[in-house]
Amino acid sequence: MIQKHQSKNGLRIVLESIPTVRSVTIGIWILTGSRNENIENNGIAHFIEHMLFKGTKKRTAQDIAEAFDSIGGQINAFTAKEYTCFYAKVLDTHKELALEILADMFFNSKFDEEEMEREKKVVYEEIKMYEDTPDDIVHDILAQAAFGDHPLGFPIIGSEKQLKTFNPELLREYTHSHYTPENIVISVAGNVDDSFIHTIDGYFGSFSGAEQHDSKAVPVFVADSINRKKDTEQAHFCLGYEGLPINDPSTYSLIILNNILGGSMSSRLFQEVREKQGLAYSVFSYHTSYLDQGLLTIYAGTGNDQLNKLKQTITDSIEQLTEKGITDKELHNSKEQLKGNLVLSLESTNSRMSRNGRNELLLRKHRSLDEMIQEIDRVSQSSIRSVIDKVFLTKPATAIIASDQN
Repeated sequence: MIQKHQSKNGLRIVLESIPTVRSVTIGIWILTGSRNENIENNGIAHFIEHMLFKGTKKRTAQDIAEAFDSIGGQINAFTAKEYTCFYAKVLDTHKELALEILADMFFNSKFDEEEMEREKKVVYEEIKMYEDTPDDIVHDILAQAAFGDHPLGFPIIGSEKQLKTFNPELLREYTHSHYTPENIVISVAGNVDDSFIHTIDGYFGSFSGAEQHDSKAVPVFVADSINRKKDTEQAHFCLGYEGLPINDPSTYSLIILNNILGGSMSSRLFQEVREKQGLAYSVFSYHTSYLDQGLLTIYAGTGNDQLNKLKQTITDSIEQLTEKGITDKELHNSKEQLKGNLVLSLESTNSRMSRNGRNELLLRKHRSLDEMIQEIDRVSQSSIRSVIDKVFLTKPATAIIASDQN
C-alpha cells in the first residue's frame, strides 16, 4: 500500500512498504527538465544533475562516491524532458544515511566554479559520444521534427555552445526557480515503514522556493522532416506520429496497439522488417507521453542502399494496420504480454520507487496492480480502432541520418 503525505511547504512524499525485501530505494523527483529551458540555457537541467554529485559544503565528490561504495549502495540520476530524478538504493539498515547524503546534495551543493569547468569537459565528451551514436541521436532529431521550436524538441543534453555559458550564478538561479517544494516528490520503496515519512519531512518539509509562474506553452505537432548527412555504415530512420498525453483515457489502448505494431519480438514490424525481409537488425516502436502531448516513434536502422525499401515496408505495415486493424488473437496476446510485463516490472524497489514517483509528480494519483489489469482488460477492438484513426491517419514527422540522402 502506498502512503502519501504532503509537507507544510507543499512537497509531496510517497512511500511503499515492501517488507519482503532488504533494500530501500529513495528518489527525489523534480518537475523540471529540458522542457523548462529556452534556446539560451538548453542543457542546464542535465548539467545541474551532474553538478549535484560534485561536492557539497561538507563532502567532496569523492566523499559522496565513497560513502555509497562503503555501504554497498548505489546512487545515480537522470534527466528527462519533463523531470529530473536523483536516487539511491541501499540496504534497509543504511536508509537514514542515504537520505542524509541526498539531502546534503540537494540543499548544499557548492556549484564550485573550478569543479564546474572540469565537469563541462565531461559533458563535452558525453555530447561527442552521443554524436557518435546515430541510432540514439536520430530520436532527438525526430523530436525537433515533431515539435519544432517548442522546448519538447530540444535535446536534453544541450550543446557545447550553451554549456560554455553556464556559471555558478546561472545554476543557482535555475535551481531556485525550479527546485521548489511544489515541484518535488520524494518517493521511497522497500523495507521501510511510514515512520520514515517523518524523517524525510525533517529534511525537506520546511524549505521554500521561488513563487511559481507556470506558463508552459502547449506543444504543437508540426510534422516536419529533417535529414542529416553523416558518414555512417547504416541509415537510421525514425517516423513519429502525434500520440496521447499522459492522462488520456485511451492510453492503454495505444500501449497495446504499439506492442502489436513494434513493441515486441512478435510484433508486426519486427516480424516483417527483420525476420521476413532481413532489412534491419534493430526495429521497434514506442510511445512517449508528456503532460499535454505524446509521440509514437518507429525506429529502424539499415544499409544506406536499403533505406527506401525499409521506408516502404514500414509504410505498408502502417497502411495495413489502418485498413484492416488488428486480429482478436493479437489483441489477446498483447493484453497478456502487457500484464506479464507489468507484474515483472514491479519486482524491484527501483521500479516501484520510479513508478510511484513519476505517477505522483505528473498525475497525482496511483493505480493498484488490479486496477491497471482491469484497464488493460477493458481495451477492445473498438477502442483500438479509435486510436488507430486518431494516431495513424495524420501526417507523421520523419528524421533520417544517412551517408547518402535519397
